[in-house]
Amino acid sequence: MEINSQEKDRMWLNETFLTSEEAAAFLGISKQALLSLAKRHKIPSCKKGKMMLFHRIDLELRREKQTALRDKYRPYDK
Repeated sequence: MEINSQEKDRMWLNETFLTSEEAAAFLGISKQALLSLAKRHKIPSCKKGKMMLFHRIDLELRREKQTALRDKYRPYDK
């Protein structure tokens, strides 16, 4: 069965962009913390209607930075 171009586009969007709930789970933080980071321009986001979307690459970079910060400021958590 062949996938049409609209389905390919939908699959690409689902792989590339995350909703605020998905992004918060990806980073391991609360949705409120994520929205606060977005409001302070610490994480790039785009708003489409009432939905806020986050690019997966931006979230991966933030997760790396977040891990480094936790290691620096919370060494006792290890």
